[in-house]
Formats: sequence, structure tokens, C-alpha cells
Amino acid sequence: MLADIVITILLIASTFYMTIVLLRFLLQLARADFYNPISQFVVKATNPPLRPLRRFIPGWGGIDGASLVLAVLIQAITFFLILVALNGGIPAINPVTLLVWAVLNVLSLIVKIYFWSVIAVVVVSWIAPQSGHPAIQLVAQITEPVMRPVRNIMPSMGGLDLSPIIVFLILNVITVVIDHMKVAAGLGSIGLGM
Repeated sequence: MLADIVITILLIASTFYMTIVLLRFLLQLARADFYNPISQFVVKATNPPLRPLRRFIPGWGGIDGASLVLAVLIQAITFFLILVALNGGIPAINPVTLLVWAVLNVLSLIVKIYFWSVIAVVVVSWIAPQSGHPAIQLVAQITEPVMRPVRNIMPSMGGLDLSPIIVFLILNVITVVIDHMKVAAGLGSIGLGM
């Protein structure tokens, strides 16, 4: 029972912080408004571990490599600690396997962030299309890099934007591929396929 409690706490805490770190990555990728109060929170919450990492891992082409590496490290450490809790000691696991599991889970979390962000944008466009709330503006900015290419390809439908449906389809296909990769990497066999 104690191991289950420890694992639950580890999963919730690590997923919460990894989401904040990945939001920083996605905000920078989308070139979102960093004067937004939510962006400022994300920057302040992630600066302490990112500052030292940036000395070794510079960004390139608008991609914040340090944030991705931090998310993968957090996930790898979480998996290691969960295995320690499950085994009652240091597990005999290949570090490369741990790294592969972490990368797959980080990719999965990025897809989930996009999925729920697109849902939020669709719902808000129906309920409050002209809302100026900082959270709504930020979510719209995060989704724009995945929505814009689809909008550019799709023909105009007389004011009806069907691009979210195509984006959902693409995100679901990516999720299926990642889930199969997790099973192939052995992540599903230990019950950690979050």
C-alpha cells in the first residue's frame, strides 16, 4: 500500500511539473506572448532548473532544447523512483531503456497538451468567441502551430473551420503510434504506460 501511495504522488507531481516545463517549450515554439501572466508563471516556475541546463544545451531554430531535456530527465528519474518503489530497492534496468521510456512518455504528454488545448479553443470559440482572458489567448497561441498548416491546406467552408477535426485525427493517429512504441519498448508490461 505504501508503494502505491508513493507511486501515485510521484506520478502526479512529476506530470504536473513536466506539463509546466513542456508548456514553456510549446510557448517558445509558438512564439507566444511572454508578457501574459500565465507565461510569466511558467517562466518563473521553470527557470531554476533550466538556467544551469542552458549552459550546456542551447536552443536552436526556436526550439528550446533545454526544456525538452529537462522534461525527459524528470520523466526518467520518475520511472527510476517508481521502479525502486515497486522492487523495494535499486532495479536492474538498462539506462537506455529508461531513457526510451522517458522520451516516449514526454512525446505522449506533448500530444495530450495539444489535444486538450485544441478542445479548449473549440469550446471557447462557441461559448466566448471574443474573450480576452489571458489563459484563452495563450491556449490559442499554443495551438496555432498545429492548426495553421491544416487551415492552409483545407479549402474555405464559408466561415466554418473544420481544421480542428483534422488536427484531432492526426493527434489520435500519433497517440496510437506512440502507444504501440511504448508496448514495443516494454513500458506497458510494467504498468507505467501513463
